[in-house]
Amino acid sequence: MLLALDVGNTNTVLGLYRIDGTEPASGSPATGLGRGGGEPGSPATGLGRGGGELVAHWRVTTHRSRTVDEYGVLFVNLFEMHSLATTQVTHIIIASVVPPVDSTLRRVCEKYFRVEPMFVEPGIKTGMPMLIDNPTELGADRLADCVAAFARYGGPCIVVDFGTATKFEVVSARGEYLGGAISPGLGISADALFNHAARLTRVDIRRPGKVIGTNTVGHLQSGIFFGYIGLVDGIIERILGELGPQPQQPRIIATGGLARMIAPDSRYIQEIDEMLTLDGLRILFERNRGVRPRGRGQSDRPVAEASRSAAQPAVAVAQERKP
Repeated sequence: MLLALDVGNTNTVLGLYRIDGTEPASGSPATGLGRGGGEPGSPATGLGRGGGELVAHWRVTTHRSRTVDEYGVLFVNLFEMHSLATTQVTHIIIASVVPPVDSTLRRVCEKYFRVEPMFVEPGIKTGMPMLIDNPTELGADRLADCVAAFARYGGPCIVVDFGTATKFEVVSARGEYLGGAISPGLGISADALFNHAARLTRVDIRRPGKVIGTNTVGHLQSGIFFGYIGLVDGIIERILGELGPQPQQPRIIATGGLARMIAPDSRYIQEIDEMLTLDGLRILFERNRGVRPRGRGQSDRPVAEASRSAAQPAVAVAQERKP
């Protein structure tokens, strides 16, 4: 089996895939919102075709100070709760935007799973042309989102990933990564307000029943929630304007921990796919399955140095920028 880890600043999401070539189990992680209609991306390769079934998934808090054994015990317990064993894992792929935990997770994989992990980093084969100034700057989670979105829904498409930061990704009809935008996430935006306004107490962030609140809690919830909906729809609207007329209307997909809370109120988001990043990691693993994982410590090199590596896949990534 393949264990995929999406390591974010707030949460780490784990997904366990059966990679024996079977089709996914019935039921899709993507949930249509009733706008846009149709089935996911027939023009592109389906996630289940030649891929794997998602057997189990978990979401845990990312702790930068957690030790190898603390992570190891946590992961083992998660497996045992689902009557699974770590010995069933034969491959591991990791997308991390938290460099301080990379070496810790590498040792966890080697000690508790007896597997050397593959990291999504400069040099990995993506199968997606990168039409941006510096492809090595793109976060591993953002890359996985784009790869999975195009594979599942086709192009053009826009991905909105609601996490610590909210990321907007744009993929062309030809499967090229065109760029995107990053804004502060809903949670840290609210934290900034509460930390800098002495008389405003912290409230539960949720959708209020109406915009016009009648007390301070209602005022805060309305401004935070509906204000963020305005941010999301405003950016999507501008992206659509820059893309101009398209032969096919772009599919707009939401993912991330806060997607189910925010996306239903958006005027543009058509799909919620909470497993999008994990599915992207599974696809990236399949595209790099024959590549030997880098040795211990190599993933900790500065990006600039890694991009100058003599490894052949790095050349392929640079060439992908040409459509």
